Amino acid sequence: MQLALNQLAGHLAKGLRPLYTLHGDEPLQLQEAADAIRSAARAAGYAERSVFTVQGAHFDWSSVLAAGSALSLFADRQIIELRIPSGKPGGKDGSAALAQLAQQAGQAQDVLTLVHLPRLDAASKKTAWFTALDTHGVHIPVHPIEREQLPGWIAQRLKAQGQHVASGEAGQRSLAFFADQVEGNLLAAHQEVQKLGLLYPAGELTQEHIAQAVANVARYDVFKLSEAVLGGDLERTTRMLDGLQAEGVAEVLVHWTLAEDIRNLQRARTALDAGEPLPLVLRQLRVWGKKEQLFAQLLPRLRPATLAKLLLAAHQVDGIVKGLRLPGWPQDGWQALHRLAFELAQAARAR
Repeated sequence: MQLALNQLAGHLAKGLRPLYTLHGDEPLQLQEAADAIRSAARAAGYAERSVFTVQGAHFDWSSVLAAGSALSLFADRQIIELRIPSGKPGGKDGSAALAQLAQQAGQAQDVLTLVHLPRLDAASKKTAWFTALDTHGVHIPVHPIEREQLPGWIAQRLKAQGQHVASGEAGQRSLAFFADQVEGNLLAAHQEVQKLGLLYPAGELTQEHIAQAVANVARYDVFKLSEAVLGGDLERTTRMLDGLQAEGVAEVLVHWTLAEDIRNLQRARTALDAGEPLPLVLRQLRVWGKKEQLFAQLLPRLRPATLAKLLLAAHQVDGIVKGLRLPGWPQDGWQALHRLAFELAQAARAR
């Protein structure tokens, strides 16, 4: 059974299930979800805890299976935690053992089993071992907090410690500034919220309070840069490019991301003009998630001449980041990347 993360507290208040699986890439939310399950388990009398970490294909699954079926020496109830950092139980033997553990855990009376996994791809979710985890217990996917969700998340955290921003536009500007400072780094965002709780009393926080206290701890990746550019967000694009440069990300990686978006836009535009349906085209190009929505919004507005110009620009910047000099272009690779990203973002903004 799948359970949304925001439903976990209500679920735990009604009682515990014997098997839980957490999977995702967001450390803070994974930690808080696991803490909530452990806290509920301790309140229900699960006093002993054993932790196992699956490493490599030769992991001894018999010890985990034995721990789940053995009576505790020190408590009536026990917690068994299984961490699988790679997301793979390890070959056929590991897959069979994990499926057996799931079945065994689902029938246990005095054992609560908690399985930790990283973000899983579609293929992993179709395996027999994951199907067993889903059938015999509760699995909770933990998704990253996207930039547009971040101001609301920050506001909720501030409210939990008795603080809030001003109402109306002024408060929204404060939350937007806060989000810009911590984007891509949720653990640091949590720490910055706690810092405000230590520095200022309960009540309203002004924009000056936030500007003075919240450090710039944002972390960016090239895939989020792609979303900002395709969304036509020039300010965020600049901020992300500066952040990627400061973090030492390779220029060629940033260029590849921008160029691949331009190539896919041209391929999709050609296919659409040939009469192919957009959903099929985007699936063939392996364009998923939020980028799929951005492509769908952008493609009807892009003319072939605009795409041809962008493709030429991408080709020219490819040479610049590899050390070539071209007339009419900045000779610095990052400045050329800024210009290429701006040209694509401006095309995305055009009506």
